[in-house]
Amino acid sequence: MKEIIKRENIVVGLPAEPHESAIRRCGKMLVDAGYVKPRYVEGMIARDRGFSTAIGNYIAIPHGEKEYKNDILKTGLSILTYPDGVDWGGQKVYLVIGIAAQGEEHLGILENIVDKLEDGDDVLALVNAGDVDAILATLAGEGS
Repeated sequence: MKEIIKRENIVVGLPAEPHESAIRRCGKMLVDAGYVKPRYVEGMIARDRGFSTAIGNYIAIPHGEKEYKNDILKTGLSILTYPDGVDWGGQKVYLVIGIAAQGEEHLGILENIVDKLEDGDDVLALVNAGDVDAILATLAGEGS
């Protein structure tokens, strides 16, 4: 996970915003980091409109629909924290993890997220700490 999570792609302590704005922010970060082409962001929006990307435990994982797979240049993540939460179609989300994954790599990424953040209290503690290093340590396994 270390190679797909970059410190500059983690932003903590953001003010609440509409969930579509959070998706666009994640997507722009993926574009700016060279993980995806700009069109992929529209695939992320379309995916969430078709099926919510909020997965429970206060986490959302916006990612593009299959039709946008060709817009992925390399696998990577963008991570946002919202201490006041974002209303995600009726669910409260505090941690947003944008995913761009080539091939079937998304399965391993999702498994890692669920494994390391299986408890909502852990997610809230991570978000409220407001610490980029803590997010890296948790999701990328640094320092463990």
